[in-house]
Amino acid sequence: MDCASEPQGFHYVGHCIRPPSEADSILIQATLGCSHNKCAFCGTYTDKRFAIKDQAILEQDLAFAARYCRRQRRVFVMDGDALIMPMKRWEWLLGQIKEKLPWVIRVGAYANSKSIALKSDQDLRRLKELGLGILYYGVESGHPQVLKDIHKGATPEKLIAQGRRVTAAGIKLSVTVLLGVGGTALSLEHARATGELLTAMGPDYVGALTLMLIPGTPLCEAYERGEFQLPDARGMLGELREMIAHTDLKGGLFYSNHASNYLPIKASLPRDREAALALIDQALGGKVGLKPEWLRAL
Repeated sequence: MDCASEPQGFHYVGHCIRPPSEADSILIQATLGCSHNKCAFCGTYTDKRFAIKDQAILEQDLAFAARYCRRQRRVFVMDGDALIMPMKRWEWLLGQIKEKLPWVIRVGAYANSKSIALKSDQDLRRLKELGLGILYYGVESGHPQVLKDIHKGATPEKLIAQGRRVTAAGIKLSVTVLLGVGGTALSLEHARATGELLTAMGPDYVGALTLMLIPGTPLCEAYERGEFQLPDARGMLGELREMIAHTDLKGGLFYSNHASNYLPIKASLPRDREAALALIDQALGGKVGLKPEWLRAL
């Protein structure tokens, strides 16, 4: 983010993450951590307890952004599932963004099935009217056993239903899925079920990340005990191929361009499906190079 830095700048607490597509956005940390914070693979928010930040702090951050971030045309509201804030806080925040940052054309945030479910259809439409343009929805898998194993706290049916409610309200939906999270035991089953979930949900964007085990997380500990086997690079590519083959979006975009991925893919589905599958086949055949391990990152 290209903002001037001063001592009285943004009040960030702990680790802060945002989607790759929000790299040039103004980052407003409206909540701390994640209200769920139980996913077995995630170590992002172990450094803080979930809380909604004081309005006075947000007022100072907005004032700083109004002065020093006049070239940024998007705002991303953190932390993990900021959508869970009450409607009154969201209405206030979106109103303040519109008033103090009138050049901003889109506001985005992370969401999960719980935070979406806590908003009525009318609430979601209201958020859209006030400027919430996109939600980033961590789904990870469409396989019921995988979702249970990683403590996602939702079934495929719930994930689909809540995702559909977002798009019905006119808010863009970007879904994150996670290659490798089913381990070697459920590798292709996880990929196939996830593609079927994406087809049923119909998001605008899909971002496929590749699992990287984080020390101290339950999934990493299971790996160290020999209870979870992580697919190798070839296995991850096989999952990516199976997932794309079973994903039928009506004009949606499928990406695997995250830093964790071995092979970058950008495909408009269904138009580019065959080209994407052909590229993966070339990589599996050794004709296309993969990102080396030392370049992969979260």
